Amino acid sequence: MSVIRTVTGPLAAADVTGPVLAHEHLVADLRRDTDGEAALLPGAHAAPVTAELAALREEFGLALVVELTCRGMGRDVATLTRISRESDVAVVAATGWYYEAFHPAEVTAARDAEELAAVLVREIENGIDGTAVSPGVLGEVGTHGDVIGAAEEKTLRASARAAVRTGLSLATHCHLGHGGLAQLAVLAEEGLPAHRVSLGHQDLLDDPGVHRRLAQAGAYIAFDTVGKENYQSDATRLRLLLSLLEAGHADRVLLSCDISRHGYLTAEGGQGYGHLFRSFLPQLRAAGADDDLIDLMTRRNPVRFLTGTRTEETR
Repeated sequence: MSVIRTVTGPLAAADVTGPVLAHEHLVADLRRDTDGEAALLPGAHAAPVTAELAALREEFGLALVVELTCRGMGRDVATLTRISRESDVAVVAATGWYYEAFHPAEVTAARDAEELAAVLVREIENGIDGTAVSPGVLGEVGTHGDVIGAAEEKTLRASARAAVRTGLSLATHCHLGHGGLAQLAVLAEEGLPAHRVSLGHQDLLDDPGVHRRLAQAGAYIAFDTVGKENYQSDATRLRLLLSLLEAGHADRVLLSCDISRHGYLTAEGGQGYGHLFRSFLPQLRAAGADDDLIDLMTRRNPVRFLTGTRTEETR
């Protein structure tokens, strides 16, 4: 039986009967000198996050959130556990390292990728920060260009090795959609099969040819910043997604909103975690997508990704 590791314990894949948000943040701290608002803090924002998830469970049947806040990003699994219990929505926690601007000192201090891989394996096997909560995915492992720098290659290889050794899948951060082909090449060198890889933020890259190449290689293509109109219009996202679907790659698509700062919450006037369901999916249906296709992209695909299942066994 395929099992997903959540912050409240193992969850049978067959028990995920509603949609999944494949790339989100429920607790995060990405504040820097140039951006003091990029945060979802436990004290200030956990309550509105919980309320949003509970409302989405009630209205749309939201079953699971893949929460990709990792080491150095303000991860807080105690708060994730509380949000999950109070909203009655399952949450998967992550481990790994974001792109270089957010690398903690441990990345620089490590001699090589192997030393960092051991850090991740210990966390996966023993729990996060002294808790009983184990990560259910590697991510969001970051690079920030078409050419991968030395520090980011070290963390990418470390994460791939940890994924190979533990059986977890791996989600990446492709900065503004760039670098997916280079990431996939490194991950393949480390022996991680493409069907256990999700390449992030591909909806920010207006290049259907790259999307097709990544999908043909077997990786998941994450259209995961839906609603972030300041980065890309949803009209462009829809065009890119339809191109990928027309090429026959519906089974490679993951969808989400990547809520990463408190200003995106509905309580503060933002589009919220539900933008995918309330706005984007209706547009996709109007373009011809039926319920089975929507279920494939929002439920069966993310469950297959998390469990490392090659064929579509989740019905």
